Amino acid sequence: MPTKERQIRLTMDELPKRWYNILPDLPEPLPPPLDPEEGPSRVENLPNLLIKTCLGQEFSTDSWVDIPEGLQDLYKQAGRPRPLFRAYGLEKALGTPARLYYKSEFYSPTGSHKVNTALAQAYYAREEGYERLATETGAGQWGTALAYAAALTGLKCTVYWVRAVYRWKSARLAFIKLLGADVHASPSMQTECGRRLCSVDPDHPGSLGIAISEGLEDAQNDPKAAYSLGSVLNHVLMHQTIIGLETQKQFEKAGDYPDLMISCLGGGSNFGGFVLPFIGDVLTKGKKTQFIAAQSQAAPNLQGEYKYDFADHAEITPLLKMYTLGHQTSMEPIKGDGLRYHGCSPILSLLRNKGYIDTVAYPQDEKHVFENTLRFIRSEGFLPAPESAYSVCCAVDEALKCKETGEEKVIAFNVSGHGFMDMEGYREVLGIEDASMETAEATA
Repeated sequence: MPTKERQIRLTMDELPKRWYNILPDLPEPLPPPLDPEEGPSRVENLPNLLIKTCLGQEFSTDSWVDIPEGLQDLYKQAGRPRPLFRAYGLEKALGTPARLYYKSEFYSPTGSHKVNTALAQAYYAREEGYERLATETGAGQWGTALAYAAALTGLKCTVYWVRAVYRWKSARLAFIKLLGADVHASPSMQTECGRRLCSVDPDHPGSLGIAISEGLEDAQNDPKAAYSLGSVLNHVLMHQTIIGLETQKQFEKAGDYPDLMISCLGGGSNFGGFVLPFIGDVLTKGKKTQFIAAQSQAAPNLQGEYKYDFADHAEITPLLKMYTLGHQTSMEPIKGDGLRYHGCSPILSLLRNKGYIDTVAYPQDEKHVFENTLRFIRSEGFLPAPESAYSVCCAVDEALKCKETGEEKVIAFNVSGHGFMDMEGYREVLGIEDASMETAEATA
């Protein structure tokens, strides 16, 4: 019988000591990164950009990779392990026979799952003698996480932040700066790529692909700096499997097992970290779990074309085999801007291509997403980040399908970040009046 507990917790001694690497268990070999037909070798340039240990993990064929003791201590400092919640309040509010569980990555010090790989990359960078990390950020969660990790490990940090989001997330901008990072709205005047775009459109809203190019160019021009990526690459997803590995232990404690797992997907880090250990169970143990990636119609990359493409706008990266909308595609800004990326992780793309991952893309206006998330906020009491709202929305939709069919599915979803610094987005999409405006109207 499943447990009746609202929280399923792990002790610190139960913190996973190894990450899971799915590469050896994939249904076929992962297509390697390639060079374009013209220009310098991007593959040979990778050691000049990435942290050496992370680059080794990128191509590792070991099923399990040890987490260094020093990094385990940093994970514990960051609040791991994190609880798995049984969503009794949401189940009651929906009147569904489904059993709903959610993982609480919003308990991270910076508010999201991104800390899991940020700490790993910063730890390895310090071990290798780097003095600074350069990166991009879309929603701001990754930039905050890397600034946090750099502060804890004594490194400097430079963040290129998609301009459209930089403009409205003033609280998160202050948080990143509070952690000691230098932050530039992207495209910026700091890089050749940024200057080129700004010369055409000084008010360019930016994109994650452009910000990645700026972070890469910055690191490439400074031998004391390393580039850190918050999603897409194999080693990033592997670091994030600590989420799914904890969740496996928690479901074992709960006496339950998911029929359906859901999370939002931009580049793939939180989705992959949550589901890959369970997809490993499907591939090696015959489990029958379904996996759904929740996306926006602003950037439904899993509905794009499965082909080789660059991971950045300026074509600094090697070509990766992935589902892509095109690396220079223009995409309209959304409040869940962390989902606005042209390509999906090669690992997840292969699994999608082989039929192991389903996807849904919600309307760009985000009203359905945020209205569904209100049910969660008012029954469970936690405020998800706009990106995580897509995960919540999909779980609600699937639970309501169970209400119609009477199926008692076990649905697990990942709330990968909190929305404390994203209220402007909720207020704009849902039309919530500002308290000062209400007072002024009442006085008038």
